[in-house]
Amino acid sequence: MKLAIFLPNWIGDVVMATPALRAIRNEFSSAEIVGVMRPYVADVLAGTGLIDRELFYNPRGKDSSQRDISFIRRLRAERCDTVVLLPNSFRSGVLAWLSGARRRVGFARDLRSWLLTDRVVPKSKSTPHPVMDEYLRLADRMGCRSLATKTELAVSPEDQARLDEFWSGRWVTENREWKQITSQSPANYVCLNTGGAFGAAKNWPREYFAELARRIATELNRSVLIVCGPAERDDARWIAEQARHPSVLSLADTPPSIGLTKAAIRSAQLLVTTDSGPRHFAAPFGTPVITLFGPTHIEWSETRYELAEHLQLKLDCGPCQQRECPLKHHRCLRDLSVENVYAAVQRQLQRRSSLPKVA
Repeated sequence: MKLAIFLPNWIGDVVMATPALRAIRNEFSSAEIVGVMRPYVADVLAGTGLIDRELFYNPRGKDSSQRDISFIRRLRAERCDTVVLLPNSFRSGVLAWLSGARRRVGFARDLRSWLLTDRVVPKSKSTPHPVMDEYLRLADRMGCRSLATKTELAVSPEDQARLDEFWSGRWVTENREWKQITSQSPANYVCLNTGGAFGAAKNWPREYFAELARRIATELNRSVLIVCGPAERDDARWIAEQARHPSVLSLADTPPSIGLTKAAIRSAQLLVTTDSGPRHFAAPFGTPVITLFGPTHIEWSETRYELAEHLQLKLDCGPCQQRECPLKHHRCLRDLSVENVYAAVQRQLQRRSSLPKVA
């Protein structure tokens, strides 16, 4: 038996899909599972064993084999028995139909019901509800019996080695003394994740991040590591410079990768993040996380992680779900003060001191 699973296009959504992927993997243990995905999300699932092979699909990419007729031919050549659609798009429904698979499982929305053999009625788009639970409904329709809600990820030895190399030999202040980082004396640090692909409306002001980083380093005697993707490198570098403390560092001058970000978050004592994909890297590794919500509903991305703390202001204008603030004031995040976030950092670090770390 061969299954093709069309994965979401967003990094965070792929992580939230891992409970459903695990349920399918466990139920169909003898099947070959092919993950159909955008190339940039491949590293998210690396090492988990949730899929057996990758089939890259990128309709706007330069590689012709990943788009148009060439991709459809490759998909049909797989001769899959079943296709499972985690995305809700009409396009993914057409591709499933063109694949030749006898069974096509997905949500009956966006005019694609006729393309599916197993139609799951979606919940209302106007009422926020966890995306993770929706993915599990698809696994349930597949006949999966184990529907746990824990997300999972893995870090490769190579990515851990890159992180160790970054820290090796650095001098940081800790407990008001200088300490050289070695494998026997690792860094005790807080991770900051500052950006996201959704849009500027999700971003907490970078000057706030710089002040928070400085306070963590000077008042809590922790190192601070700012992680970043390609689009956030300039901001990460600026925040580290503006913090003006030798224990505030960034990965801006290190080749960025999802794997390195996973390694950094796994080894951190705490993650402070915007509502973006890397916030979901915390839960699989048992890292406490503080998420700063602005225009988005918390419920859409809720995973019920017990070490998560969500900060969001109650405003008449939100959550608006807009990529840019339609009122131009961005109060949902500009009014979320450094003092409030710093207090949350103190709470979480106190909790962290008494909790075991996931290996």
